[in-house]
Amino acid sequence: MADTRRREPLLVLEAGHAERHYWRDLWAYRELFAILAWRDVSVQYKQTVIGAAWAVIRPLLTMLVFTGIFGNLAKLPSEGGAPYPVLVMAGMLPWFLFSTMLGNGSGSLVQNSNLISKVYFPRLIVPVASSFVALVDFAITFVLLIGMMVVFGALPDWRILLLPAFILLAIMTALGPALIMASLNVRYRDFRFIVPFVVQFGLYVSPVGFSSSIIPEEWRLLYSMNPVVGVIDGFRWCLLGGATPFYVPGFILSLGVATLLLWVGIKTFRATEKTFADLV
Repeated sequence: MADTRRREPLLVLEAGHAERHYWRDLWAYRELFAILAWRDVSVQYKQTVIGAAWAVIRPLLTMLVFTGIFGNLAKLPSEGGAPYPVLVMAGMLPWFLFSTMLGNGSGSLVQNSNLISKVYFPRLIVPVASSFVALVDFAITFVLLIGMMVVFGALPDWRILLLPAFILLAIMTALGPALIMASLNVRYRDFRFIVPFVVQFGLYVSPVGFSSSIIPEEWRLLYSMNPVVGVIDGFRWCLLGGATPFYVPGFILSLGVATLLLWVGIKTFRATEKTFADLV
């Protein structure tokens, strides 16, 4: 009679073969990724007063402030015929995805120190899984944006079909810096104070509350070295019905910077990964 019992996977640690098996191990530990991601999502909303509504209140209040300051007081122009609140919310959507992934990922290794110091698994799973909360918040905020677009009559056209590509770009843009900060935060704990400052500073230098088209033409390419600029411009191009022009040279530069940061993030993380268990 055949043995139908489930066989547990056999883990073999071979000296000198960590690099060869690392990416294979990432797939083998996909269930651990799912468990950690679900745990972070449940912890995020467990025993909270307003729960998931926080993902709506935070961007909504920020949108109201930016609309009042940039749209009403500073009289900055919108893009095309899009209402200013929709313009701001379309920029908030990728920005909060980026900032939440960066904040959660940068502190994930220290927060999971007990797990890292006792069990072997590819450590890259931890910051990536912790970023899954940002995708849940993103989905909630996206529903809010669609509701606003319906109310204001600013419905998207076929370009919205390209939005998943820009969502992937936003994830890639956030993951590179998150891996760098996570690696540095293990050794230098004061980096946990730097990340909130970077996020706050980036909110005002990125085109979240205003259109990047107001940047003078001679400075616009240099401004696009901020990789978030290309992400936000891409989101608005997809969501505002093509009313906003797409600055191709700046997008290519932002894409290149985001790709470089992701490569540096992975290399930095892999170079320091062996010391995590001793330092956390």
